[in-house]
Amino acid sequence: MTVHLEAAPGDVAPVVLLPGDPLRAQFVAEQFLTDATCHNRVRGALGYTGRVGAHRVSVQSTGMGMPSCAIYVHELLAGYGAKVLIRIGTCGAIQPDLELGDVVLAMSASTDSAMIRHRFAGMDYAPTASFDLLRRAADLGAGLPRPPRVGPVLTSDTFYARDDDWWKRWAAHGVLAAEMETAALYTLAAHAGARALSILTVSDHVLTGAHTTADERQRGFAQMVELALALAAQVA
Repeated sequence: MTVHLEAAPGDVAPVVLLPGDPLRAQFVAEQFLTDATCHNRVRGALGYTGRVGAHRVSVQSTGMGMPSCAIYVHELLAGYGAKVLIRIGTCGAIQPDLELGDVVLAMSASTDSAMIRHRFAGMDYAPTASFDLLRRAADLGAGLPRPPRVGPVLTSDTFYARDDDWWKRWAAHGVLAAEMETAALYTLAAHAGARALSILTVSDHVLTGAHTTADERQRGFAQMVELALALAAQVA
C-alpha cells in the first residue's frame, strides 16, 4: 500500500497500462481482461489486474497532467515493482497528414513544463521511449490498415492555450501531436530502470478543429488497447 494506491503487495502486475481516465481503466478491465479484479479505488483512480491469455496485466488510471501521472508512476515503480509501463491515452494532432483515430507511438517527448528542468537543476533532459517497446509496438501495428505513426510528441502543461499559434514551432520541428503525460512517464521510468511507451490515439486535430465523437473515441481507443495488450503479452 502506498499513499495513493491501496493495492496489497502482489496485486499489481509487472506490466501496467496507464490510461488517464478512471472510466477508461474500467472499460479496459471489463472488455479486454480476463478475471479482472479492482485493486484501487482511492481518490477514484480506478486500478485493476487481470489476465491477457496466460499473462497478468494491470491497468491503473493516472489522472490528467504530468504531476498527477508522476504520482502514480512513482508509486507503481517504487512501491509495487512495476517493470513495464504503457500509457494508453489521447492526443491532439499538429501535423496535417495525421487523421482522427490514428495511433501514435511516442518516440520522445518534448515539453513546455518546468517539471523536468526542476529535476535536472535547470538543465534539459530528453525523455525517450524504451526502444524495445517502441520497436515491438511498431512491428505489431505494421499490418493495420493505418499503421501507427512513430515520432516525437509534445507533453504540455496547458490544455487551453491562449496563443492560437502555439503549435507551429513544435510542428516545424517534426512533433506529431500534443498530450499531457508522456515526458513525466519516460523520465521516471528511465530513473527506475523500467521500460515505458506511450501509445496514443488522435482524438482531435489542432489544425482543422476536427474532433471525435464519443462512439469514434471508443472505437479508436479499442484499437489502441488491443495493440497495447498485444505488446503487454509479449513482454510480460
